[in-house]
Amino acid sequence: MTLKNELIEAFHQLGAFQWNPKEGFRLASGITSPYYVDCRIILAHPRPRYLVAQLAYQKLKDYSFSLIGGLEIGAIPLATCISDYGYAANPQYEWKTFVVRKQAKDHGLGKLIEGHIQSGEHALIVDDVLTTGGSILKAAEAARQQQLTVTHSLVVVDRSDDQGKATLSPQGIQLLPLLTLKDLTQGKPTT
Repeated sequence: MTLKNELIEAFHQLGAFQWNPKEGFRLASGITSPYYVDCRIILAHPRPRYLVAQLAYQKLKDYSFSLIGGLEIGAIPLATCISDYGYAANPQYEWKTFVVRKQAKDHGLGKLIEGHIQSGEHALIVDDVLTTGGSILKAAEAARQQQLTVTHSLVVVDRSDDQGKATLSPQGIQLLPLLTLKDLTQGKPTT
């Protein structure tokens, strides 16, 4: 079984992908959808989290960036598992992580971004699920305000049917999804 199929199977086995055509689910974007994707469940388990990291590494190893991050809280485990796996697979990939707060701290240094970042570095924005692209754009804007270069974003599941790509592309951000909603709706994978 491929890594991708193992991850799809994990979504189904763990109940991280749900379908309710009658009532649907209200998403963070305000949209109601018959499908719900909960990557927090996937990232809470070591084996599926490892699958995510492996698939992400395969997709990212030929790109040039030094930082991985995104909006709190979803990006934290995702960025960390990708960074850790990348370093273990090849120590030349010392991808540092950062997190963009939903609002700047009102004490201390008043930071909006936490992590060891330096102006001019290339950052990869990560998010668990893409619907409208709003979270990725918010994180990319905060990163760009700190003089980071953002040209790519990786998501575990692109559920947008190209709406997200259409939102990100004019902002100079190429989307790199590990899975799509279509992958998950096709049911259990075959070996």
